Amino acid sequence: MPRGAVPMDSPTQRVDELLRSAAAGDRDAERASFELIYDELRRRARALMNRQAKHHTLQTTALVHEAYLRMCGADSARIEGKRHFLLLATRAMRSILIDHARRRGAEKRGGARERVTVELAEVAGEVAELDIVALNDALERLEQLDAQMAKVAELRCFGGLSSEEIAGILDVSSRTVERSWRFARAWLQRELDG
Repeated sequence: MPRGAVPMDSPTQRVDELLRSAAAGDRDAERASFELIYDELRRRARALMNRQAKHHTLQTTALVHEAYLRMCGADSARIEGKRHFLLLATRAMRSILIDHARRRGAEKRGGARERVTVELAEVAGEVAELDIVALNDALERLEQLDAQMAKVAELRCFGGLSSEEIAGILDVSSRTVERSWRFARAWLQRELDG
């Protein structure tokens, strides 16, 4: 089976079909696709929220629903399938967390920023508390250098995706993802230590 190919009648294929129908304006298909992918989004959001500071006020369900609203409002026609949906969901959750951290920082005296626990065995070789806004800023700088490496890092850090899942979304080999991740992890570590 070719890389990125989906077995016939798979849950991914069903979601893809529903998303195509939703893009054509079928509201029932939009609701059905969300129901099929909701549990996966909640798992990813829960993992992401578990890395947030203990006093974080945003809830997992709110994060999932806000991400869905940002993705599917008027722009649902641009969603190309489950893989694309997950990429957009990761970006939406990242954006929501960054917006939330910036608002909270502005509310606090001195503009203190939110800290997030990121598995920088994923980035630093150990679990570390980082400034989520600083991580976002570093990812934006990485994107200027290499967009694919930035996507790999974003999907790993904010989406909690495995190399295989990232490879499927980006339609590249797992080996390419691992190579990109090694460079991105080292680059981000240097930027965040600086």
